[in-house]
Amino acid sequence: MKQEDYMWDYRNPYQWMEKVRKGLPPLIISCAITGGVQGKEYNENLPETPEEQAEQTYGAYKAGASIVHVHARNPETWWLTSSNPEDYLRVNTLIRKKCPDIIINNTTGGGPDQTIEQRMASIYANPEMCSLNLGPFMLKMPLMERKEPIPNPRPEFLFDKCIPTSYADIAMYAKTMKEKGVKPEMEMYHPGMYWVFQDLMMQGLIEPPYDIQFVMGFQTGSFPTPANLLSLINELPPQSIFFVIGVGHFQLPLNIMSILLGGHVRVGMEDNLYYSRGRKLKNNAEAVARIVRIAKEMNREIATPQQAREMLGVSQKPTSY
Repeated sequence: MKQEDYMWDYRNPYQWMEKVRKGLPPLIISCAITGGVQGKEYNENLPETPEEQAEQTYGAYKAGASIVHVHARNPETWWLTSSNPEDYLRVNTLIRKKCPDIIINNTTGGGPDQTIEQRMASIYANPEMCSLNLGPFMLKMPLMERKEPIPNPRPEFLFDKCIPTSYADIAMYAKTMKEKGVKPEMEMYHPGMYWVFQDLMMQGLIEPPYDIQFVMGFQTGSFPTPANLLSLINELPPQSIFFVIGVGHFQLPLNIMSILLGGHVRVGMEDNLYYSRGRKLKNNAEAVARIVRIAKEMNREIATPQQAREMLGVSQKPTSY
């Protein structure tokens, strides 16, 4: 593919109309198989152990996902994200055995109460990409009781946290990723985070193609509305590719907007535990299969891992473990 086939000025109506006539680029699907807070107490099908995560990644991969977003869990407390690189290595190794060319993308968002150093543990587990939050955010929500026989039961409690970060912290994440040859996936929660993006760019800590992921519907981020998504896209710098996350109820409509606009999508049980109102997802592959079907109905081909690697500037040679 030529770069202009999959990257253009998304604000230009003439270019968009031409892309629609000729065919929008293949859709990259990222699957966030599990998260950093919720667990089987919310959906018994959510994968927690390395074996469960690898098996569900394989299902998502077969369904059409080119990227897997990984939160390794703490084997001593399965409802918490691990801060041990060895736990990430175990999950990544099992995934690579089942999915020889999927792009492995580890979180640096981590879990509650982790230090910056603990959140950076995943960078040292040989991923090809890592998420990079472009600023702080706050969360307030009740977490339901985790009952036996689920491992590591705990009572219900109010989760009320601020995940702090500074310009210097974010630069340290980006610098470490660059040194390790890891592609940053920049998580943007509201337009003010473009200031941080510009700072990283001016320091030479990030390189094109820039991978920017708009997180819509997350607390203290932009409201998940069409107008706000268009506003975020309007500020995209040249040589950028964008993904859209919709949290909970907003996953499907915002994914569809991204498909329509020429962007890419993230699905999976980190962001949404339900297939439809009242019906929980049976696995992550269900979420991927649905977005594949919708994209094809909208005349978007599904990107292979090889095509995704080319578009994102990730090596065609998958990491080995």
